[in-house]
Amino acid sequence: MLPAGPPQLPAFPPGTAPRGWARLTRERPRPDRIRTRPWAWRLAVATVCFGAFMGQLDASIVTLTYRSLGNEFHAGPAAVEWVSLSYLLTLVAMLVPAGRFSDARGRKLMYLYGFAVFTAASAACGLAPGLAALVAFRVVQALGAALMQANSVALVTTSAPADRMRSALGMQAAGQAVGLALGPTVGGALVATVGWHWVFLVNVPIGIVSLIAGHFLLPRTRTRQRDGAGKVDGYGVLLLAGASTAGLLGLSVSSGLGLPVWTAAVLFVAALGIGRSFVRRQSTCAHPLVDLGLLRSGGTASGLLGGLCGYLVLFGPLVLVPVVLGRDGESVLFAGLVLTALPLGFALAATLGDRLLPPRWDDRARARIGAAGCVAALLLMALLPFTSAVLPLPLGLLGLALGVFTPANNTLVMRAVPASSAGTGGGMVNMGRGMGTALGVAAVTLTLHLVPGAAGTRTAVAVLAAFALLALATTLTTLRKPTPRKPTLPKPAGAGG
Repeated sequence: MLPAGPPQLPAFPPGTAPRGWARLTRERPRPDRIRTRPWAWRLAVATVCFGAFMGQLDASIVTLTYRSLGNEFHAGPAAVEWVSLSYLLTLVAMLVPAGRFSDARGRKLMYLYGFAVFTAASAACGLAPGLAALVAFRVVQALGAALMQANSVALVTTSAPADRMRSALGMQAAGQAVGLALGPTVGGALVATVGWHWVFLVNVPIGIVSLIAGHFLLPRTRTRQRDGAGKVDGYGVLLLAGASTAGLLGLSVSSGLGLPVWTAAVLFVAALGIGRSFVRRQSTCAHPLVDLGLLRSGGTASGLLGGLCGYLVLFGPLVLVPVVLGRDGESVLFAGLVLTALPLGFALAATLGDRLLPPRWDDRARARIGAAGCVAALLLMALLPFTSAVLPLPLGLLGLALGVFTPANNTLVMRAVPASSAGTGGGMVNMGRGMGTALGVAAVTLTLHLVPGAAGTRTAVAVLAAFALLALATTLTTLRKPTPRKPTLPKPAGAGG
């Protein structure tokens, strides 16, 4: 028999059910026949997996459009990469404010609105008439993704019982991995047959199904922040966006964007100055964008840095492999098939890790072993020939290692965050993921521009290995045992519509 949990949130009293505009601004409960089931939390986690699947499918597909976009719009790699970077920059700037806003207004409500915006913007991207319009629509798409991703981890960790949190996060990671795994193959097939437009249009039917599922299966928010927690530091958002944009623009100029080289130095100096102002702002602002005290909780900062490095290592090859194999004459479809080994390994490890790994390994041990496996896989990739016949082996091993590291690292971070700040913590986790992804795209593009030919390929792999070493260092030196979090007893079947 399940232990008693917190009081159930009341349903709408008779005559007070929301109508008109209120229907769009208040969370609605799940149907009784769903929320009273003991496995209702699994349905909620599965629904979040739809969003994780769609987000990662989109991320892994887009890198395969670079060649087609460059040919159609007569643009170089440094310009085309902004189809990804504009999306990622918006995510980095908006994830934490989206999480903070959702902590106060309702995570289910904001998650569903995010799905609606993402789906509509995906349709607009598929119909974009030019590169500039596509980049603009990607910014709108990222606004929706920010609302989705900032709440995804929070919805998982607040829906699942405390003793099932790692398993639930593993399910979410598996959803991401399946999207990543299908992305290269599906993206390569779409680009090679019906064109790059359908890379974005494929999100529309998935988004519609996810919206319907979320309405009926996701629970209402149980714990909300009050006393101005929903206020967003707009000036802080601008500072964060300015620092991120200036830094990545500097990398793009260095990668051959077409601007004078001296502008790169100016942009890097501007990024440092704006970044310093951002940190000072967070120390003095009444409602900071990033809670610096939260970063000091139980090694949260080191865990976020490790997560950033992990996603950099994951997305770097998604850019590197299609470019190098395309240079050698391989088709986009074939490059996608080769690249599938990486996210497929991630999916297997994230799905089966709890069953196959020794139970005595805690999350810190799993994070360390996963990071060490990333280093080993990238060293193997550097030593073996970079050909389509050989690449699946090191890519698959890298995916397995990342599939062990990522759920364990995310669990450590979220356990160090108070339950009332779960949305903010989830936003910080996903902000690190967005920045890591952006740096992976930019670092590989820059390396291939500065070091041409086979030497550039090896150098890019070495850069990825260096970041994998940094991820390992965070688990070995600075990632401490998290501050104890008040245990949350499993909710009774009917708790929290």
